[in-house]
Amino acid sequence: MLFRHTEQMSIMTIDGSEGEGGGQILRSSMALAVLSNTPITITNIRAGRKKPGLKRQHLTSIRAAAEVCAGTLAGDEQNSSEVSFTPGPISPGTYYFSVGTAGSSTLVLQTVLPILLMADGPSTVVVEGGTHNDMAPPFDFLDRCFLPFVRHMGATVDLTLEQHGFYPAGGGKVIAHITPAPLAGFDLIERGERVACRAEALVSRMPVDIGERQMKTIARLMRQVPAENTTVTEVRSPGPGTVSMIEMEFEHTTELVMAVGRKGVASEKVAKAAVKEANAYLDGDAPVGPHLADQLMMPLALSAAFGDPTTKRGGSFRTGELTDHSTTHIDIISRFLPVDFAVVSNDDDTFTVAVSSRP
Repeated sequence: MLFRHTEQMSIMTIDGSEGEGGGQILRSSMALAVLSNTPITITNIRAGRKKPGLKRQHLTSIRAAAEVCAGTLAGDEQNSSEVSFTPGPISPGTYYFSVGTAGSSTLVLQTVLPILLMADGPSTVVVEGGTHNDMAPPFDFLDRCFLPFVRHMGATVDLTLEQHGFYPAGGGKVIAHITPAPLAGFDLIERGERVACRAEALVSRMPVDIGERQMKTIARLMRQVPAENTTVTEVRSPGPGTVSMIEMEFEHTTELVMAVGRKGVASEKVAKAAVKEANAYLDGDAPVGPHLADQLMMPLALSAAFGDPTTKRGGSFRTGELTDHSTTHIDIISRFLPVDFAVVSNDDDTFTVAVSSRP
């Protein structure tokens, strides 16, 4: 068994309005409550958002966390601003979760992944919802940027995209096969040599020339992405949708950025949004972008807290200035797990984040 379910701690109260004030506090707190066997009450949920409280995506995430440990939830209702959760023991198995809207399936998966990485057997998780959402990691980011590091740490996580889901129809389907193993930490300080830069437009139930215009714009604006490295892919989805993605592969890491098309927004403008974010990454030399930085913190903390007892090594990475998401994540993880985060400012305007076991 990778994770021992220890004696339950006293109830911890989390103020959901702190830090970035959004859904990440909710999702991470639920996962960490299970991992540390800590009953929690979360108040002021998503108080920092225009429409506060629990939405379908958040309800699915917290109910998923409760299901994989047979925990008990109270307050899990639409628009609720407070929930209470008492976790139980982690149970590997086969699980199915449906957001019921175009809400992000990848954020639901990210809620249960840390929990099931600490289970004593393999699991299969099927999530239906959006797969390429604004303000959420797309399927491709998890598959190509984040999960390679989780696999490098020792676990086996295979991700399959059965169907794309775009706003507002949703209907996407993601399947994850998770085989836990003791997690070994790592250090990611340099990108290494650039291997390739590619761009892809996904188009569903829309004229294909929409994607072609996106790719022509990216090839025109980015010398790192020649026309022969651009692709337009027509995908199967219940509703219309399009995205531009730019993938930057380096020797030691891969970064992927995405811009989502919207009704009334020109294809060229969608492409330019992706180019702007890609150039922000390429203009620096930190290997870890802002979104990956946020996501690497959890597995490194799991390694420090529950890894090989002789080392309990977390690891480190170099990134740009930390976002509110990242600083909030550091705070939340540190409340639940016996780990310390050290953030060191470097001379080149980058930051090194190190995670270690707390003495």
